[in-house]
Amino acid sequence: MTIKLPHAASVAKNPTQEEMRAWTLEYMPRIIETEFGNLSYKAEMTARLAKSTFFVDDDEAFKPAMTRAEFDDWSAKQDAYIADKDMILIEGYIGPDPSFRTASRLYMEKTTANIPAMMQQLFFPKDDEWEPEFTVIYTPGLMAPGKSDDRLIAVDHKNYVTRVFGSDYFGEAKMGGLRMWNHFVFEKGGLALHSGLKTFPDVDGEEKVALILGLSGTGKTTTTFRQQLGSLPVQDDFVALFPGGKVYSSENGCFAKTFGLDEDDEPTIYGGTTRPDAWLENTHTEDDGSVDFFDDSYTRNGRSTFPLANIRHRDPNNLPPVNFLLLLNRNENIIPAVAKLKREQAAAYFMLGETKGTSAGGASEAGKSLRVPGTNPFFFTNDAVQGNRLLELLETMPDLEVYLMSTGRVGGEDDDDRSKKVKIRHSSAIVQGIAEGSITWEEDPDFGYYVATDVPGFDDPELLQPRRLYESQGRSDEYEAIVTQLQSERKAFLRTFPGLDQSVIDAV
Repeated sequence: MTIKLPHAASVAKNPTQEEMRAWTLEYMPRIIETEFGNLSYKAEMTARLAKSTFFVDDDEAFKPAMTRAEFDDWSAKQDAYIADKDMILIEGYIGPDPSFRTASRLYMEKTTANIPAMMQQLFFPKDDEWEPEFTVIYTPGLMAPGKSDDRLIAVDHKNYVTRVFGSDYFGEAKMGGLRMWNHFVFEKGGLALHSGLKTFPDVDGEEKVALILGLSGTGKTTTTFRQQLGSLPVQDDFVALFPGGKVYSSENGCFAKTFGLDEDDEPTIYGGTTRPDAWLENTHTEDDGSVDFFDDSYTRNGRSTFPLANIRHRDPNNLPPVNFLLLLNRNENIIPAVAKLKREQAAAYFMLGETKGTSAGGASEAGKSLRVPGTNPFFFTNDAVQGNRLLELLETMPDLEVYLMSTGRVGGEDDDDRSKKVKIRHSSAIVQGIAEGSITWEEDPDFGYYVATDVPGFDDPELLQPRRLYESQGRSDEYEAIVTQLQSERKAFLRTFPGLDQSVIDAV
């Protein structure tokens, strides 16, 4: 069903980047042209508004839910608001492959032109076959009194429409489409994964594919774009996985975190972000246009968008089946830099989604230990459904290798001088070792997965086997206590999902 767009005073349909840049400079007071020639916006919102997001569902199968009647009331208010506004309409596809792509559009107030400009960089271009399937209607100027933060994101999966009220954060436009895509992919028999995607040219001429799953801020984009063995990124955020390991990408651009962005550690992302056609949001920018990627006085959730065409990448069409699935977490105790999971453990650690929260999830999550099933905070219903779907898909991929990777610390938090950081170069050596099959493994006696005894180019065995660090520091009792705690907490957590396959719970 195609939804008719609300009437507006005027509609600029698929304007150019240059036109939207001009409107941004004209209408938006917190815009600064940077030293790189691109535009930087300081948004009022610094993260997505999880507590303000509701799914339209009278039966409350989706969580959290709002009734159809309430959604219709809010829709009428938004339509009335738009009636005398100037709007921008951006049209394109989520995904490039004609066999699986979703025609999508963003309908946005002209006074916040940076958001449609950023969205245009992520959409694949429309063609003559384009007919709208997903619609995001977005009004930053219209608040939602009575809702959390007086803002609202209302998601209607029946008609694939998302309505956004009051936020000026680009992520609500991006996730407005991808949140609906989660549901759409599941209905088609697949599973949408919050995942980067990269390929490796094999020495025997067989291309290999890796998925890198992680909550925002765990290093997903960095791991995806860091090169090993001639690897090329395909995209950095959401992919659709189908039986047999068939995978489809979703975005034609990159939405990258900019806090801590270093030209030496992340040259690809740095190069894409510092071009004149990139867009910056909540990245610290002085009045004179100078950018400080290490200043977090406003937020650590600074972002940039840029087209994948601006960097070396692998064409997203005709991808071979997936070979590797890497589950990223950001922990601070006894999780090794890498662990190879047995088949029965893969769905369990996917469901655990253990990590340290970052500013991407808002102030309520930053710095806290979290468990987010599938590392996907945008799933639409009981997360047992996605755990069971992954089990089904794994049965069709007998050769898939699954790994757990920590991008955090071992032995304690940042301010604990006994702890050690898993650095970007460590993670890069691990990814290369996985791709070329050069890591040696032994079974961990406590958790049953395999830990590495040797990784070429990796200089610290205590990051590979955290028990060694704790033993060397006389902290063996602390290590054993954490083992017992994790084993108990993990089973208890997995039992909270009604209907989750018992084999997933038993695996931990």
